[in-house]
Amino acid sequence: MIVRRPALSRRTVLRGLGTIMALPFLEAMMPSAKAADIAQRPKRLQVFYTPNGMTMAEYRPVGAGAEFTLSQTLSPLEPFRKDLLFVTGLGHPQAAAFGDRPAGHGRSCPAFLTGTHAKQTEGPDIRCGVSMDQVFAAHLGDATQLPSLELGIDQASLLGSCDINYSCAYTNGISWATPTVPLPVTANPRDVFERLFGDGEALDETSRLAQLRRQTSILDFVRDDAARLSGALGTEDRHKLDEYLDATRAIEKRIQRAQGEPAPQGTTMQAPPGIPDDFAAHVKLMIDLQVLALQADLTRVGTFMIGREISNRTYPEIGVPDSHHMLSHHGKNPEKMAKLALINRYHMSFFAYMLQRLKEVRDGEGSLLDTMLVLRGSAFGDSNDHDFMDLPVIVGGGLVQGGRHMTVAQGTSMSDLMLAGLNLLGVPATKFGDSSGPLKGLADA
Repeated sequence: MIVRRPALSRRTVLRGLGTIMALPFLEAMMPSAKAADIAQRPKRLQVFYTPNGMTMAEYRPVGAGAEFTLSQTLSPLEPFRKDLLFVTGLGHPQAAAFGDRPAGHGRSCPAFLTGTHAKQTEGPDIRCGVSMDQVFAAHLGDATQLPSLELGIDQASLLGSCDINYSCAYTNGISWATPTVPLPVTANPRDVFERLFGDGEALDETSRLAQLRRQTSILDFVRDDAARLSGALGTEDRHKLDEYLDATRAIEKRIQRAQGEPAPQGTTMQAPPGIPDDFAAHVKLMIDLQVLALQADLTRVGTFMIGREISNRTYPEIGVPDSHHMLSHHGKNPEKMAKLALINRYHMSFFAYMLQRLKEVRDGEGSLLDTMLVLRGSAFGDSNDHDFMDLPVIVGGGLVQGGRHMTVAQGTSMSDLMLAGLNLLGVPATKFGDSSGPLKGLADA
């Protein structure tokens, strides 16, 4: 007679010395004998956003259906082409002025994930709509510790207007919990790590100070509990737990290096911010934190902004010392357009890094990417014209049929794609933003 062990609770955590640490999704948490059945696994959403539009001629894929080639801008995605669906022709009609005063970024950025026309205001009376990611988060309820995780690279601008006649709230982020509540983006990796594993409630003050002084790891506090649990797991789950703990410690070390040595005991000096000076190191660290949160099932909903809209960041590391935003208004100058294309390709390489990380993390017989809907996009296509009706949109993950380039009818709202995406994620929505119906062709040709 085969004696089956009861399924491990999805709420199981590692504990020790004031620390609580979530676990990744393990086979032992699945009551079915078919533990590798991907249909039983949680579905997840990850959004990757790039600011200031594109040089579309350098971006657009050439060809249709499965017979297409990637452009120079898209070339970093070649290893993942079978996982991706490139969609041409989507737009955001609600980003139009409709009689409002001139602005581009201030309307297009908030429309990106909401499909809603933002109220023109520089004051606190902002209004937009609930974003796609938050519709999915609400559908999941309290299935995870965090409803969603909004990360980025740039600190938020808190005062005044960031685009003419529009509050900075419209360009600080892309997620909206309600029509009047935009969700802040976290740019400091240390803040993210503490939110995930030691936010002041999970890790008490005494343990936090001891850890800081000794440069210890949170893993030191849960080592005994981890060893106890590991002994009760199967081979695959033990390997998965080890991978998760190793990844957590590796990220911890990178954050410690970024923030430098801790201040001596008794000093009044505040701890350094913990943001790496190197842009690439910062981006990869934030992506790894987001993947770790998904791996641990701390959340199933993530958004990542590689830059704020109207970002003036420069990129001397790739030979572009010019302001990103200024280059986006290139006036058809070939030299400026070439530099903007370099930035676009550079950003795309980090999207490729995110896909690589999602594909490396095992989830049963497949990978984390196999259980996901991934959405990459920008609020503009052609940045010089602030063109919001021809957006550079890529959809990926195991919930869609990749390896294709799909062109949709002119004027099709991106809300149709987001509605279809919500349906693939299991949300029984029939309307989203200004949708006319779910976009066909995401999961089948």
